[in-house]
Amino acid sequence: MIYEREIAMFEAKIIMETRLITVNRHTPIYEAIKTMVENNITGLPVIDDNMTLKGIITEKDVLSLLYNIEDNAGKVEDFMTKDIVTFDQQDSLIDIAESFIKNHFRRVPIVARGKLVGIVSRKDIIKYILKLRRKDKSPTESIP
Repeated sequence: MIYEREIAMFEAKIIMETRLITVNRHTPIYEAIKTMVENNITGLPVIDDNMTLKGIITEKDVLSLLYNIEDNAGKVEDFMTKDIVTFDQQDSLIDIAESFIKNHFRRVPIVARGKLVGIVSRKDIIKYILKLRRKDKSPTESIP
């Protein structure tokens, strides 16, 4: 029983962000960029009407617009990364951390039964490491 609780303690669902800001494939690219800037985020999941993940649009994906500034540069689908790594909400944070170590991305979408349910970023895992470390410290300490 203790082993099962320890495993559950490291599942993606315990730290994933569930208040998601998303776009769809047909969103104008400058609208997606504006959404990223206004929300101070570096990437957006791209979904369809059923919350099925279709890709991700990131800062890196739109850098080429610097030398192609047009009023109508296209839609999110013209720039998004379609081949993305995802994890299930019950997958281990250790597996996600290893994926971050091996790859250059900053976040991974979390799915359940094929639908987008959350996102885990490098920062989320770092905060969790700090939280775990502080468990053996004074109970009055808190995470910023």
